[in-house]
Amino acid sequence: MTSINSYSGSGLSTGRATATTNTQSLAQAEFLKLMTAQMTHQDPTKPMQNGEFLTQMAQFGTVSGIQDLQQSFKNFSASISSAQALQTAASLVGRTVSALSDQGLLAAGGKIKGTVDLPASSSNVNVKILDPVTGEVIAIKSLGGHSAGPVSFVWDGMDSKGKLAHPGVYKVQVEASIDGINTVLQPEIQARVESISMNNGNALQIKLVGLGTISYNQIKQIL
Repeated sequence: MTSINSYSGSGLSTGRATATTNTQSLAQAEFLKLMTAQMTHQDPTKPMQNGEFLTQMAQFGTVSGIQDLQQSFKNFSASISSAQALQTAASLVGRTVSALSDQGLLAAGGKIKGTVDLPASSSNVNVKILDPVTGEVIAIKSLGGHSAGPVSFVWDGMDSKGKLAHPGVYKVQVEASIDGINTVLQPEIQARVESISMNNGNALQIKLVGLGTISYNQIKQIL
């Protein structure tokens, strides 16, 4: 089983910490500028006492501290939520899922299985298996007519000449005749989850065996 990428290595906290520091520095500069202006334009007959300056500085320090505390809690909450999501998704490693994809892995002696959701009744549904590089049609599997809803399909690896195709990744294209119009539909392909990671945008990424990485929301069913 492939190990899961560490959440701590995603670099999520670095940008936030920098933004917080810049905002705090700007607020302090503005405060000192206002205090200087206040001292310059104060009534010379009623000058401010040291205690008043100290009180203002203490109040500013309290507000700044509360803002930092709120930001810390916000960052902590986001970290906890992300860690929980990553831990939950980690249970998918080694499992077979049905995911939106136009490619399938044909293992040695294996099959490519999938499903297509028909938006309306179709008089004829075909599954085309193509070479992902050249676009050459390797095999065509006719599923016949179907009513609206999910339709399952399986390619056993036999090409159009009745020979076993070489193991590897193939493009899967589903076409259906709907209201007399030939329509290309998005299939869902079954694949095994190899590993889970989280990108810098705090989004879960799922690596499928032989098919590369997809986003978590592309998974439609856990089998």
